[in-house]
Amino acid sequence: MSENLPHPFVTLLGGVRGALESVLPPLVFVTIYLAMGADSRALGWAIGAAVALALVFTVWRLVERKHPARALGSLLIVLISAYIASRTGSAADFFWPRVLLNAMSALAFVVANLVRWPLIGVVLGPVVGTKLTWRKDPALLRAYSLASWPWALLNLVRTVLLMVFIDQNSLWALAASGAFFYGLTIVTIVISWMIIKRSLPAGHPGIRHPQVATTAAVA
Repeated sequence: MSENLPHPFVTLLGGVRGALESVLPPLVFVTIYLAMGADSRALGWAIGAAVALALVFTVWRLVERKHPARALGSLLIVLISAYIASRTGSAADFFWPRVLLNAMSALAFVVANLVRWPLIGVVLGPVVGTKLTWRKDPALLRAYSLASWPWALLNLVRTVLLMVFIDQNSLWALAASGAFFYGLTIVTIVISWMIIKRSLPAGHPGIRHPQVATTAAVA
């Protein structure tokens, strides 16, 4: 398969279903809440719709036997979000677990880079069939490390924006956050792929073919 396009990243993005999973849950939740009067009854219906939608996506993935951990993880986030919103009575509070998830993701990318286990490599290795052999290739290790920083920034931006929207009770901004963040993810993918391609030295066969260092320690 050609490496002229970021196929591994596109695979992780999830295609049309990945877009729906990112865009629909916050949009449906906020739309139902506001359309039904923005009261406690409306909150109950909005929570029910969000949970039902998460169940649909989860069953969809499980039936196709694709990424069960991701499907179940997404469902868990929605259930926790629903619990928090139901306890506080605030629709905006439904989004606090997303704040925590993005903050933890940003921290994970930073820490992983510092300990020389860049998460882009950890995630893409199994996708492209190299598993963890890329760690023995100094060029790939460096490229994956550099390409991981945009993802740390992406998750940090998501965290800050969600906190601002929640603090200001900007429900329509929260409704649009899924689509906006999905767009930012696409931009991050492009940037990461460009970083990887430009970081590898001339003549390197690419991410599918790690060049294992035999005489020098991994840089």
